[in-house]
Amino acid sequence: MRGPSPHLTRRTLLGGGLALGATACAGHRAAAVRTSGPVSLSLWTHDEGYETFFRTGIPGADRRTDFRYRLDVTRAGAADLVTKLLAQAVAGRGIPDLMGFEINGFPRMLRGDIAERLLRDLTGDIAAVPGLAADLLPARTAPYRQDGHLYALDSDTPLVVHYYRHDLFTRYRLPVDIATWEEFAEVGALAHRRHGIALNAVVTGSDVNQVVQSFQMLLNQRGGALFDVEQRLTLDSPEAVEVLEFLCRGLRDGFVIDISDYYGGAMQAALKRGTVAGLAMASWYKVYGLMANVPEQSGRWRIRPLPRFSRGGHATSTAGGTGFGVLRGTANERAAVDFLRATWLTHEGQVRRFRRTGYLPTRRSVFEDPSLLRTEDAYLGGQRPFDVYTTLLADVPPVHMSPDQSILHDVLSGHLLRAYRGDASPREALREATEDFRDQAGR
Repeated sequence: MRGPSPHLTRRTLLGGGLALGATACAGHRAAAVRTSGPVSLSLWTHDEGYETFFRTGIPGADRRTDFRYRLDVTRAGAADLVTKLLAQAVAGRGIPDLMGFEINGFPRMLRGDIAERLLRDLTGDIAAVPGLAADLLPARTAPYRQDGHLYALDSDTPLVVHYYRHDLFTRYRLPVDIATWEEFAEVGALAHRRHGIALNAVVTGSDVNQVVQSFQMLLNQRGGALFDVEQRLTLDSPEAVEVLEFLCRGLRDGFVIDISDYYGGAMQAALKRGTVAGLAMASWYKVYGLMANVPEQSGRWRIRPLPRFSRGGHATSTAGGTGFGVLRGTANERAAVDFLRATWLTHEGQVRRFRRTGYLPTRRSVFEDPSLLRTEDAYLGGQRPFDVYTTLLADVPPVHMSPDQSILHDVLSGHLLRAYRGDASPREALREATEDFRDQAGR
């Protein structure tokens, strides 16, 4: 970490990290860093579930560390929290000790040296716990890395699986062991012609992040990516064309349905009617999508690994996530690191997080916890979901972020919709999206 201060100037934020504020910084840094005793941690998060998790973890953190914790929690929208953090950093006051960055908001921290100036590099803190660095899944640290530094720890390993209505698959005699997406397309087209159902969905509404997510989940599984580890755009690729061609074919043949979003009234209606009999989505969608919209369908759903692309790729993909980072330069910096390790990263804490939120562990070894392996999910008809999840861990693709992520999402979403409508070929849509991104991002 460089420099004596985490404070930023407006020039830093607008120009990519070109300058540091030097006035109030010295006074801020002069505060002695607490090493033990009572401490009130300032925690910012967008999700009440995270607040509950951390509050219930206080007794364990008190036992495992030299601190006695209380939490002062601020909750707001995910994007609003990042905006507030950057504004407070410019002002040189009022930054939190610990903050959760929803994955689509974190790229704002990657511009210039903002992350380096504001966030603690957690690499050494992870290395200080024997075996922890090797146990953390690399795919879930990748989104929060920059220049070899780790600035946040993810809440989840949001493995993408195929949800399917077991009762409808049984009624219509559809196979549940389809090996490839190419076979899936044949089965799905026939199922749509005969029964009027869809086996996957893409978002075509106004939420650009969801529009891109529908495409990106399969792109990453196929072995493609939006950005590489060097933050370079890699959208215009054969893998991307293949995936977009597959989705466009699905919309034409009816085995993919277009919906306005994954959570709203249109999706709820399609689920209730049985029009959507399957979809590829992350592990957390059972709680926040299916159970929230169609609780009466408990027992009818199952999960299975995604079909594979016959030309290569991975066993699964990921979607979503929230990384918690520690702010530099506060008197509670040491206490916040210890609290994160004592709650977020312990075996017990990761099991508890799954029980309370449905988010999967980020440590490989926790997937082998006997209580998790024995878990039978009533909503999934008594299925043991970790029988599926554990088969996917060896082949989870990483996702790399860019400070220009929001620009790409704005641009790409429009071109994806053009391809879905048939107004452009998949190849044309991706090439034009690439050109528009470079024009707007200046690179």
